[in-house]
Amino acid sequence: MEKKIHKIWFVVKILLALFITYAGVQHFINPDFFAKVVPPFLSDFTLPIVYISGVIEIAIGLLLFTNKYQYIGAAAFMWLMLSFLPLHIWDVFAENPFTGSQQAALIRLAMQFVLIALPWKLKNLYTQ
Repeated sequence: MEKKIHKIWFVVKILLALFITYAGVQHFINPDFFAKVVPPFLSDFTLPIVYISGVIEIAIGLLLFTNKYQYIGAAAFMWLMLSFLPLHIWDVFAENPFTGSQQAALIRLAMQFVLIALPWKLKNLYTQ
């Protein structure tokens, strides 16, 4: 049973690594989409924020793909998702959510909690 659980978490780790790496690459392919997420008070730094966050996401994905540094990747993923949480809360209450609608913003906010919890669990698994 324990071996089956570890296989499931291995698959979760790979899926998260693929997800975050893909998202990071998208920052360079479609920066305008991610620029909408940057709050107006940071508008002078929009493109640098988009590109730097893309590099960080790619690095986290690569760390998750390793055995030696997967703990760091999981912890970094969790902290990055926590740092994005205020943006998603802001989006829920925005007049024109960047996700397109209040409903989409609420779904994205709920998903954010999943994207915090899964790497938190992975981080704990890889420290034992």
